[in-house]
Amino acid sequence: MKKVRKYSIAQPNHPRIHKVTFMLNDDEHKTISRYLTKYRIANKSRWYRETIMSHILKTLEEDYPTLFNENEMRR
Repeated sequence: MKKVRKYSIAQPNHPRIHKVTFMLNDDEHKTISRYLTKYRIANKSRWYRETIMSHILKTLEEDYPTLFNENEMRR
């Protein structure tokens, strides 16, 4: 039986060419490792991308431009 992929592979017309690197301290690394193990996440790169991009998109959605500064009144 063929394994069905839950996520699509990067499209050939959108290759990932920009490398991003960051450092974690011991506690942060331990916490992330524990999370990845608990939820059986095998592809760390995809998890980092999805987590970061979902946060960015959520923030951008909340901070959309409005008339009369409606966003400031919600906070």
